[in-house]
Amino acid sequence: MIFLAMGLIDSAGPMVSLAKDSFKISYTMASLLPLLAYIMYGLLSVPIGVLQDKKGKRFILNLGLVIALSGLVIPIFSGMYGKMVVDGSSMSQFYKILAAILLLGAGGSILQVAGNPIMRDISEEGQYSKNLSFAQSIITIGSSMGFLLPVLMLSAFGLDWSILFPIFSCLVLISFAGLNMIKITEKLAPDDHHSSFKSCFKLLGNGYIATMVLGIFIYCGVEISMSANIPILLSEKFQVKEMGLLISWSLFYLPILAGRFFGSLIMSWIAPKKILLITVLMALVGVSLIFSNSYPLTLTGIFMIGLGFANIFPLIFSITIDRYPEHTNELSGLLVSSIAGGALIPPIMGVVADFTSIQVAFVVPVICITYLLFVAIINNRIKLLK
Repeated sequence: MIFLAMGLIDSAGPMVSLAKDSFKISYTMASLLPLLAYIMYGLLSVPIGVLQDKKGKRFILNLGLVIALSGLVIPIFSGMYGKMVVDGSSMSQFYKILAAILLLGAGGSILQVAGNPIMRDISEEGQYSKNLSFAQSIITIGSSMGFLLPVLMLSAFGLDWSILFPIFSCLVLISFAGLNMIKITEKLAPDDHHSSFKSCFKLLGNGYIATMVLGIFIYCGVEISMSANIPILLSEKFQVKEMGLLISWSLFYLPILAGRFFGSLIMSWIAPKKILLITVLMALVGVSLIFSNSYPLTLTGIFMIGLGFANIFPLIFSITIDRYPEHTNELSGLLVSSIAGGALIPPIMGVVADFTSIQVAFVVPVICITYLLFVAIINNRIKLLK
């Protein structure tokens, strides 16, 4: 349930197309949703990693859930729970949604700092990458809700996409209750090693760690860019409108969900570093197909990107932590802070789309995935130095 709650922040991606249609705003303006959501990762993750060293991971998880819930109730108290009225003077509603997403992003960043390393605490030796990949598949279920629930609620009950906020609030409350009903034994840092801002940023002097941190930054940015712009691409390039969100989910997040679930099984036989290289190559081939101008090839490319993206985040995260377990709290803070890539890269893609076209804007993901290929090659070919 904790990892499900983490995934709710990814609804900021599909909300870009929903907000663009509801409020009649530009790509760039709509891209403020993921920008505000993911910039909190950059601002909060390192301080939370330091606080986690003092307070423990359970305390941090509770803090993240409370902050996320405080954001989700803002639209509810403003009357946005399935029947949002949108007119020319309703930009105040959009700003309230921005405030909600800002706090949801803050809560999500805090949950990631504690949730990813706590999986190591409850995993057997050598099983961390496998278990984290499975847990990340649960995040994808939360991410999928931003695609599926608006379509389902509109067709079944005539409710608009603001119904996401009360549903998400209930899920966060259930997660909070569940967390405080279970027993968790945390692995503590050595007595002679405690996290600080200085120790966190000192790690960036390690070339390998800096490369992996940038890899998380690039990956998160390109994933959110894809989730935000695939529905727009299908709508504007191929006139797929009413079912655009559902098709986007089926071709993008469903492969991510399946890939993470089955990836956790495959890792019992294939080394995580090899899987990282294979999946990045698949994603790179997939994004190149989007420029084909062929509808079937574009759909195939989107599917390949989703399947390729499935395990990149948990693999980079777990490979790095497994290499430097004595720096778990600092690395967790640094790696989660890099999720702020979800704030920077989608607006860049939005600006490119405004000045050219939505299809040309997919040059941005091509550049990003090329860097991830570099990260994968480093992990497979170069003898790493501490």
